[in-house]
Amino acid sequence: MARGVLIDVILRDRPHPEHGFRSCLGILGLARSYGSERVEAAWDRALAINTRTMTSVKSILRNRLDGRPPDSSPEAPPITHANIRSPQFFH
Repeated sequence: MARGVLIDVILRDRPHPEHGFRSCLGILGLARSYGSERVEAAWDRALAINTRTMTSVKSILRNRLDGRPPDSSPEAPPITHANIRSPQFFH
């Protein structure tokens, strides 16, 4: 399931279809080196962290992050200070 979604996202995001096609072929080729199970898990993680490049998927596999869920760090409380401008300042 993730494979189809990731490939669709890659092909839609690239300005030239050839670039997306080559990237998809490279990602699919990673299954020969890492196995299809690990590559599927890497695709799931890539979609979860909103990345869609072969380099990112390869990095996930190389660093063995495919077996771990993405980090969900809690949001820090907003900083209040007299010199910090709010978003309304810029509009």
